[in-house]
Amino acid sequence: MENTGGLRKGAWSHEEDELLKACINKYGEGKWHLIPQRTGLNRCRKSCRLRWLNYLSPNIKRERFSEDEVDMILRLHKLLGNRWSMIAGRLPGRTANDVKNHWTTYLAKKVDSEKRRKQRKRET
Repeated sequence: MENTGGLRKGAWSHEEDELLKACINKYGEGKWHLIPQRTGLNRCRKSCRLRWLNYLSPNIKRERFSEDEVDMILRLHKLLGNRWSMIAGRLPGRTANDVKNHWTTYLAKKVDSEKRRKQRKRET
């Protein structure tokens, strides 16, 4: 973990997560510039906002991607490319990072093998 210019960087501790959750529960989302002083966290407002939106928010879906979600990702990726935020915006409860990780871990391989299969069919 790095400490540059007085602000803490790197992995978040369980205690920091709990402070951030308590603050959001008390004051609500928004006014991110006030979060560090309200919580006593030695983190910048952007770091607090991203931690909440990408990891701690109760609105984030934790279960596996459904078939409908996978279909939507495939169709939107064909249309939008690697614009993960735009794709995630069409999938309630999914973060751009989750969509990107699901794509690179599972779907990109599936799409590539599909393309190779179709190419082999055309060649025969």
